[in-house]
Amino acid sequence: MSALVSRKPTAWLGELPGLLRLALPLVLGLSAAELISLTDTVLLASLGTLVLACVALTSSAGLIFHAGLYGMLATLSVRVGHAFGADDPGEVARTLRGGLGYGLLVGILGCLAMLVTLPLVQWLGVPLPDVALLTPYWQAMAVFLIPYCLAVVFKDVLEAIGRPWVAVLLVMSAVLFNLPLSYGLIHGHFGLPALGLLGAGIAGVIAESLAVLLAFAYWHLAPSLARYRQAPHGPHLSWRTLLGEGWPLGLGYLAEAGAVVIAAWMLGWLGNAALAANQVVQSIGALLYMLPLGMAAAVSIRISQAQGRGETARIRAIGSATFASVTAWMLVATVLLALFGRRIAEAMSDDPQVIAIAVPMFVVVAAMQVADGLQSTALGALRGLQDYRWPVGVTLVSYWLLALPMSYWLAFHSALGAVGVWVGFACGLAVSAVLLPWRFYRLQARPLTAALVQP
Repeated sequence: MSALVSRKPTAWLGELPGLLRLALPLVLGLSAAELISLTDTVLLASLGTLVLACVALTSSAGLIFHAGLYGMLATLSVRVGHAFGADDPGEVARTLRGGLGYGLLVGILGCLAMLVTLPLVQWLGVPLPDVALLTPYWQAMAVFLIPYCLAVVFKDVLEAIGRPWVAVLLVMSAVLFNLPLSYGLIHGHFGLPALGLLGAGIAGVIAESLAVLLAFAYWHLAPSLARYRQAPHGPHLSWRTLLGEGWPLGLGYLAEAGAVVIAAWMLGWLGNAALAANQVVQSIGALLYMLPLGMAAAVSIRISQAQGRGETARIRAIGSATFASVTAWMLVATVLLALFGRRIAEAMSDDPQVIAIAVPMFVVVAAMQVADGLQSTALGALRGLQDYRWPVGVTLVSYWLLALPMSYWLAFHSALGAVGVWVGFACGLAVSAVLLPWRFYRLQARPLTAALVQP
């Protein structure tokens, strides 16, 4: 009977409330890191365009590592969602224990990789705003990756076992810790030293570490989680197993974020004003993007839970509900950015040159919102189906063979200048927005056993 119901044209409407209930806390949780970045941008804006340019460059590099590490850990939510759907608390406990060790490992490796990247960037001749000012902040943001990975593990597990609001409270606690710490360490309030840009970096590391400590305390003390604290059954879940599952997603997210960062570096070649304008635009655009990113996580969890319960006939409707809701939201975001881009730019910077560049950037970023949302949520739906590798190929082609070459040509060989970087990027996103949903529906058109086999 459920199979027949799921084939109705309106079946996706029945999945929409559950998706939105799960997605809302996921969106808020994913916004935490962006809110920390936005807070730093606002608090540091008074220190001048050079400082904002340093924040922009570090944030764009950090985006690569955040995205890659997030992707490498994202399969944990699929594992836990399947175990939760099958009512297997022992497997949940086993996944958390293995996931924390794995998260610590990839966090340390990510930290080391980011530390090595700065001298590599200098060696490659990428223009840097001020090396002496940039370096300590860059190093602090590299250390930030270690508690960040542990926080992601807890967040993924809590969301997949039906406690998304607890995950929100834990990750948003980092934002609450960061606000007074950043304010004090940047400007020297509350008896703290005035460290400027470095102070923002130190505050972020401390705030994220405190959030992780809260997560550990909650997991070990909450009575409602007692059934998940049992001794895990079966062999220990090794990091090699998790790495084997996570590396395709990590590579896909890394490729996407890497393309965004290279686009930002192209803007750096056009001057500090273009880089600062991009920081203003992306700090707002990234917040709006949290809804499709949260929906991508929600659809992945809902699909894996449906599989765990044996309710595979619902999968197509879950995906359709996700695509419809994200398209509607991103259309709203498009209108808001197009209408209020100038006001936002003027509120975040008093540099006329930065504002002049940021305003048309807002228009272009607004135009690419729908495509960006669709490709992101389609990735989440495919992740729920354990289809990890095919989407990587789409990402590599869309971003590296199409978007980046077009961005470079339009920025440096047309009258568009800095705005051309994001025009070219929008073209690559459009390809992903077509191919990834097509892949999802193609898999759903096959018998389930064939659909879940990797090509």
